[in-house]
Amino acid sequence: MRKTAVVTAGTGGIGLETALGLAAAGYAVTVVGRSADRGGRAVERIDATRPAHPARFVAADLSSLPQVRALAGRFAAEHAASGEPLTVLVNNVGAMFPERRVLDGVEASFVVNHLSPYLLTELLLPTLAAGAPSRVVNVTSAAVGLAKRTFEAAEPPGGYYGFHWYGRAKLANLAYTLDLAARLDGTGVSVFAADPGGAATEMTDGTLTDPRIVSPALRLLWPLVRRKFERSTSGPAAVAARPSIVAATDEGLAGRTGVVIGADTRPVAPFRAATDPRIAAAVRRLSEAHTLLESP
Repeated sequence: MRKTAVVTAGTGGIGLETALGLAAAGYAVTVVGRSADRGGRAVERIDATRPAHPARFVAADLSSLPQVRALAGRFAAEHAASGEPLTVLVNNVGAMFPERRVLDGVEASFVVNHLSPYLLTELLLPTLAAGAPSRVVNVTSAAVGLAKRTFEAAEPPGGYYGFHWYGRAKLANLAYTLDLAARLDGTGVSVFAADPGGAATEMTDGTLTDPRIVSPALRLLWPLVRRKFERSTSGPAAVAARPSIVAATDEGLAGRTGVVIGADTRPVAPFRAATDPRIAAAVRRLSEAHTLLESP
């Protein structure tokens, strides 16, 4: 039976390179994105490598929670009808917004970087469990280190600063990843986080030049910090995709869960705040409230 993989935001950048790596490893890959044109080109590029199984594209706007629900429903129905397992789910979607935006009444960074992958994963857990052994890979970021660690609401108090808000949403998702791993331990569904380190992508191209994306306290130092960060995000997407590919495919990780794969593709210690049970509980309550889901 075929091994199958879904890669969100898989039509370009790190997501496409992840899809290419999974196809090379023998997976039947589905890439998810908004643009049919980009999706078609991504499928052509994957299929040009002569994979064992042809790739496909499924259109969905992952910034829309109703579309995430519909996407999960489609995948669940397809796998139930075909009997094929869903072997790997890579939540690669991510975005940083220089100015505050609201999506369906919720701040956009929190929606795209946490609520969207949270909702997709939770809705697909029965499908992943039915196809076990299976894996969930959530892409994290070093930006968690600049995050406010309060999750009483979707947005923390104070002014909006895009880099910090992005890091906070990624911290929420990392805390969820580790919490989910503990919750699913022994089910055959393994959960990993993958830190790509950095790459030149559409998200980092031009976004970091605006000092308003960081708090006033950091703005004087931002040119120096930004240059360091830009150097770390100047590498090829193919290299940044390796941690996700390893997390999804490495047989050495079989039976393991709750592992963070670092930029050098080796396990690393998770960011300490993400292991705090109080933060995990707050993220769980907030996520459930904004998606109307309840954890089992």
